[in-house]
Amino acid sequence: MKYSKATNYALHTMVYLVTLPKGSTIGVQRLAEMQNLSPTYLSKILTKLAKGGLVESTPGAKGGYKVSKPKDEISFLDVIKTVEGDSNLFHCSMDQNEGCMIENVMTEAEQNMKDDLDHKFIIDIANKMEEMLLPIEKEEQIKKEN
Repeated sequence: MKYSKATNYALHTMVYLVTLPKGSTIGVQRLAEMQNLSPTYLSKILTKLAKGGLVESTPGAKGGYKVSKPKDEISFLDVIKTVEGDSNLFHCSMDQNEGCMIENVMTEAEQNMKDDLDHKFIIDIANKMEEMLLPIEKEEQIKKEN
């Protein structure tokens, strides 16, 4: 099983966006630079995220993107479904009237994964990343002061 690169970039983008102070926005150019990818490609991903109700854009020179729903309500599954869609990963290639037993197993496993991802929130990862960076930032601050 493999998610697209778009999902990878969308998840990273969302982690960054939930760390922005309330009311702040960031432009697509800056977001693209941070991930070393084309602003055009990232714009397409952000358009999907906006259509999915996860982000909103503010036009203008001081405009940009920000999350559009409460930060603590955005799950990994929300982002994945917005980018990848909600179709099943596995479809039985055999035409069986009684149902495909293999598909039943795969569907159950996929549902378990979706349930798990639905309870993993982007903000939790963002908070963990900030906790990891705090000691580094403090160390850099001490070096500047000395």
